[in-house]
Amino acid sequence: MSLSPKEIIDKMMAADKMSQWLGISILSYDPGNVSIKMTVRDEMVNGFDVAHGGITYSLADSALAFSANSHGIRSMSIETSISHQKMVKVGDVLTVTSKELSLSRKIGVYEMSVMNQNDELVAHFKGTVYRSSKEWD
Repeated sequence: MSLSPKEIIDKMMAADKMSQWLGISILSYDPGNVSIKMTVRDEMVNGFDVAHGGITYSLADSALAFSANSHGIRSMSIETSISHQKMVKVGDVLTVTSKELSLSRKIGVYEMSVMNQNDELVAHFKGTVYRSSKEWD
């Protein structure tokens, strides 16, 4: 019996210390297209008092992992990029919505929009994953 996207993502979250530290909550579990959110905390800012770029990157990267693995095949990123559009501050609530652009037997391509609580785009992330032959169980 194969696992549902929710079962896979919940299993991933249970073992994902970084996503737990970020305080991610899952909003939707649609295969290939998940939505997650988190709130920026004091310890996430840099010396300019703005969120470290690695915070939005890590949030989007988690969305990539959940989206790619939700089909039931263990998948890992092989290429990612991010473009920061707007400053992120402590207290901002960030939501990532992923979109599956293409999916083949071995490769998946995704894009993520990182939005703040005002529905403003703060970052755009694109990721390519390698799909192994191993199923989630």
